[in-house]
Amino acid sequence: MPSTREIRRRIRSVKNLAQITRAMEMVSASKMRRAQRDVLATRPYADRLLDVMGELTGRAVGMRRGTLLEVRPNVKGVALIVVTPDRGLAGSLVTNVLRRAARFTLEEQEKGRMVEIVAIGKKGRDFMVRTHQRLVAEKIKLGDYPRLTDILGIATHVVNGFLTGRYDEVHVLYSQFVNTLVQRPTTRRLLPIEPPHEPADRMVDYTYEPSQEEVLHELLPRFVEVQLYQAVLEAIASEHSARMVAMRNATDNAKDLQRDLTLSYNKTRQANITKEVSEIASGAAALAEM
Repeated sequence: MPSTREIRRRIRSVKNLAQITRAMEMVSASKMRRAQRDVLATRPYADRLLDVMGELTGRAVGMRRGTLLEVRPNVKGVALIVVTPDRGLAGSLVTNVLRRAARFTLEEQEKGRMVEIVAIGKKGRDFMVRTHQRLVAEKIKLGDYPRLTDILGIATHVVNGFLTGRYDEVHVLYSQFVNTLVQRPTTRRLLPIEPPHEPADRMVDYTYEPSQEEVLHELLPRFVEVQLYQAVLEAIASEHSARMVAMRNATDNAKDLQRDLTLSYNKTRQANITKEVSEIASGAAALAEM
């Protein structure tokens, strides 16, 4: 049985750990609220861009070859953009994303396709290096509040790779923010762009300047950038939500352990007192018999 001194030391350690996890929970909650605001703030722009894309691509009959809309029948090269946090302590969020990435890579390789990985986030980068995947580009230390310009390099890389024939498809894998308790690993195809299907009664007869073809040509890369940026924002909101929940669970577990240790300390202290009283009584009885 451990001594009371050892139990007191463990109680202090657990109490300090609970204070740290509680502070991390509060920090993650604050960051999560701002990350949620960023996600909600970009959705109207993304939705409006999607509407314009639907209207433009509905008219772009015969203009898809050689553009980001071209669907190639024989897919040989695939790029997978994996979005993960730079830090851990986020529960099972990172593990779920990396497990999905490993499964995606295996399935594509079984089809005879070459998969190249583009990592956004240190955790994903380290995993790909550890498992000897074809890591061709990386972006780490984006921070908690990235800007669109921070991911332009990755977007330009995959767009140029698609246009030059290096990639026939480009997918992005990230944690979709559903709510505070649910973050769902999601794979979305970025390229070729799958245009939304607008019903005929919703289509508006816009006039484009300088021309419809030039507007579509300039809009397609911007659409990829916005979709990738939206995925990064979703992943960041998921990260802070998962870390907040993980730190809350860690704090609760530390408090439970502290209560158990306190109970053990009281039992051990009571046993020691009983033993000392018994020894004093035995000594007194021995002296009385002399």
